[in-house]
Amino acid sequence: MIARFVVGLINFFLWLVEIFLAIRVILRFFAANPTNGFVQWVYNSTDALMQPFRGIFPTANIGNNHIIDFSALFAMVIYGLIAMAFAALASWLTPTRTVVEKR
Repeated sequence: MIARFVVGLINFFLWLVEIFLAIRVILRFFAANPTNGFVQWVYNSTDALMQPFRGIFPTANIGNNHIIDFSALFAMVIYGLIAMAFAALASWLTPTRTVVEKR
């Protein structure tokens, strides 16, 4: 019971992080106006998530200002792996109930 709650909580935060990073990738790819309030909010909200991954990979420019942010895509993969590891750890550390038969 507790393991399911903890794993659900981990998955909730993983989806939240993944959605924000995916929006960031999409906005950068379609060259969204960085002075727009929503775009600034997304970039500012994801800056802390991107901090450990800055500069790992260069961004790729494709055609008319389309940018592929490989660091953000890599961050999405790493955060997914970390969440899977925490979920497995939570499941492993949580005791399971065993039913004892009465005689």
